[in-house]
Amino acid sequence: MGNNGKLIAFDQDEDAKNNLPADTRILFVPHNFKHLSKFLRLYNIQAVDGILADLGVSSHQFDEPSRGFSIRFDAPLDMRMDQSSSLTAADLIKQSSASQLQLIFQEYGEVTNAKTLAELLASHSSHTAIKTIAELKAVIAPIVKGNPNKYFAQVFQALRMAINDEMGVLLELLKQSAEVLRPGGRIAIITFHSIEDRLVKHYFKSGDALEREVDPVYGTSTAAPFHPVSKKPIEPSAEEMRKNPRSRSARLRVAEKK
Repeated sequence: MGNNGKLIAFDQDEDAKNNLPADTRILFVPHNFKHLSKFLRLYNIQAVDGILADLGVSSHQFDEPSRGFSIRFDAPLDMRMDQSSSLTAADLIKQSSASQLQLIFQEYGEVTNAKTLAELLASHSSHTAIKTIAELKAVIAPIVKGNPNKYFAQVFQALRMAINDEMGVLLELLKQSAEVLRPGGRIAIITFHSIEDRLVKHYFKSGDALEREVDPVYGTSTAAPFHPVSKKPIEPSAEEMRKNPRSRSARLRVAEKK
């Protein structure tokens, strides 16, 4: 970024402000990046040259027990990235039916026994609320499939994605990025699991993140606003994973605005 450049940084987590460098070229927006277009208009910015989106949970959020993101600690079952939001993971479990929970665990966590898990949680929470991480792990321990840590991670991922509407937010970002990027501008998105990566890959390729089939007679394809820079995502090197083990699941996809 040159002396006349400007970086508009979005983060809905209030704690993110603590990481801001002292640089007048940085404009911090304490909101979710699903509001990208709105705030660019507010600051009279017509178009941008590039967009970088780092999806998922920050190391700070994982390492702060009170946030409830990590299976390593016992804490309130929270998982809100935006602390001003009212719905926590505990609330979601309490308020959802077995069928709703099953869909969440299937779609967002790819949990193998999602139906059994959902029915167990719905039954238990109907008479006893699950309020902490330890309580959740204790309730579902009897039905864990395979490696317990991996299983719990899948369950936590599903709840976190549902609470924070991560797929809806990503869809909004992709749609708005096509509107605000200048022709020739690039968008780079770092994902951390296959669900996000598939969505980004398909949108960059076809302009439709939902992977709908094309009608053979009338056609339903969408004109893709981007051209993928490479067919395959960029993965972390062995050296990077050694220095930062949390990078092992990261996948970077880059596309250029047509």
